[in-house]
Amino acid sequence: MAILSTQNLGQSFGAFDVFLNVNVNIEAGAKIGMVGPNGIGKTSLLLILCGLEKAGEGRIQMTEGLRLGYLRQEAMQAFQEATNTVWEEMMSVFDGVREQEVRLAELEGQMASVTDADRLEAIFDEYGTIREHFEAMGGYDYEVRTKATLEGLGFSEAEYNTALTHLSGGQKTRALLARLLLARPDLLVLDEPTNHLDIGAVEWLERTLRQWSGALLIVSHDRYFLDAAVNTMWELSRDGIETFNGNYSAYVRQRRERLERAEAVYQQEMERMRAELDYIKRNMARASTSPQAMGRLRRLSRDLAAIAELGLGSYKQSKSWLRTGIDSVRPYSVSEAESALKAIPSPIVRAHKLSLRLSATYRSGEIVLRTRDLEIGYPGKSLFNTDDIVLTRQECAAVIGDNGTGKTTLLKTLLGEIEPLSGHITLGAGLKVGYFAQAHDDLNPENTVLDELLRHKPMALSDARKHLAQYLFRSDDVYKQISMLSGGERAKLALAILALDGANLLLLDEPTNHLDIPAQEILQEVLEQFDGTILLVSHDRYLIDRLATQVWSLEDGALRVFKGNYQEFVVVRDQEWEQRKAARAAAKAQPIQMHTISAAKAKPSKPKSDALKKVEAQIHSVETSLKELDHLITRASAAQKVGTVEKLGQRYAAEQAMMSDLMAQWTNLAEDPA
Repeated sequence: MAILSTQNLGQSFGAFDVFLNVNVNIEAGAKIGMVGPNGIGKTSLLLILCGLEKAGEGRIQMTEGLRLGYLRQEAMQAFQEATNTVWEEMMSVFDGVREQEVRLAELEGQMASVTDADRLEAIFDEYGTIREHFEAMGGYDYEVRTKATLEGLGFSEAEYNTALTHLSGGQKTRALLARLLLARPDLLVLDEPTNHLDIGAVEWLERTLRQWSGALLIVSHDRYFLDAAVNTMWELSRDGIETFNGNYSAYVRQRRERLERAEAVYQQEMERMRAELDYIKRNMARASTSPQAMGRLRRLSRDLAAIAELGLGSYKQSKSWLRTGIDSVRPYSVSEAESALKAIPSPIVRAHKLSLRLSATYRSGEIVLRTRDLEIGYPGKSLFNTDDIVLTRQECAAVIGDNGTGKTTLLKTLLGEIEPLSGHITLGAGLKVGYFAQAHDDLNPENTVLDELLRHKPMALSDARKHLAQYLFRSDDVYKQISMLSGGERAKLALAILALDGANLLLLDEPTNHLDIPAQEILQEVLEQFDGTILLVSHDRYLIDRLATQVWSLEDGALRVFKGNYQEFVVVRDQEWEQRKAARAAAKAQPIQMHTISAAKAKPSKPKSDALKKVEAQIHSVETSLKELDHLITRASAAQKVGTVEKLGQRYAAEQAMMSDLMAQWTNLAEDPA
């Protein structure tokens, strides 16, 4: 069942159509990822679907009472009016549940004191109704769930009492995401949810969304995340949305197969129609064959008119002229038919795209990098120690770790910009190093794009403009000031400059940040074909998975070197996590065991030990009785057996009173040192 659907949805700004003809259904429980190039209107479409912007045309239908949650790409404006702390904001999700919790406690107290049968029956009815709803809303575990969600998204307990207004932009985004996950809307819409999350938090979010019972619609540049979280892909273009079954990797395969099939059909049809046109042109002037030529021209005119109206793919699917829904058309002239044939577009859209080339000017030595006993940090502040490193030619080492652990500092140390605190770094022979900085802080913000390129490598203006055009800086774009560029444009300029270096060792710090998926795919292909060595700092696990031959993991003040690819690293890491978890559990059990041994040596007085055991057994018995009575009361209340409910209620009150006495006895015995 569709909980949300659209009919011919479109958005325009003036004469510019952002997108048109969006016809989609979101089923209950659907897990959808949406992709498309930057500027195609993905965020605009999300805002329209969430009712935060109006569509230029078309309609949206939602099921009545649909609860919808939306995470903006950047939440800098979130919580502006809030006076809550992080914890208080999370608890506000459960205001209704907490009110029920208070009411249940009140009703439990009344059960023990009310003697009137009719009043007692009404109390049990209300109690049963509220408790059923309380359980369904997670009333018994909402605090535990809240702590797990905050911890999973990177909040420490020390941050629970931080005022929302004091959070950074990234923290606000994570707090808003936590609140949405706890609220459990019917449709959760997420715009770039992995921004501001380290790998650990992203992996936690993936596990959470895999178990999500509601519907999901996610826009993300994180291809690995889309692989893990969704089972349907939408590709947004100017002409609408195309749907693909499966995750991101399945979408890439299907997209390639569809394009190949469409291209094959296009070539076959074009060849057929060119042959028809050639026959018509050769025979129109001959009296003996002119009637046949005219007949073929009428059929070709009909085909060309239908293709112009419906597109080649839809025309081929119609299988017959009658099913096209197009009335008969007048025959084209030969020149009109020739023009119409040339106007049929290829299914492979030749849109402007990044044209990146990275090649080493010359070959480096076989050993590219070697370290021994290396300690990274700043004077007076050690960040981490490293395993000894050996990186050879044509390898790719991926550096991973939480934000702030020192990954960029490691690169700057290897570049010689920062001295190591201790240890040795040896660079191989014949190295030419190219560095892509995450913040692009080596770009002069006062320069234009053209001036900045020429500053790094002087060349003729025509050559510079030609080179920049390959990175989508065309026409007057080359005169844009760098301070006015978007994050994606700065990244493309940095890549354009890097491509001129001819480096055989690339140090890349978050190279896919700000790049849309098409640009990420192009960069990935180029790096896969690069004939030098790569040292990659990235949160992009899809890129790491395709490139890495070594994984350098930064955690707990140490950099550990794993020889192998990312998938192999994850398997070993998860096994180690399980082993650590088991070790921690054993360590927690150890003090209890030692306490028991000590207690045995001390030989406490037998009478007291027996008394404790007796009281504990009685407590267990009363707990069991209370649970059984609670179940019986619920059943009797549902069957409207007033007399039975009254008797059971009296027994329940008596058992509760007994439990209070037993707990007091247990406390006295446990605290008495004698």
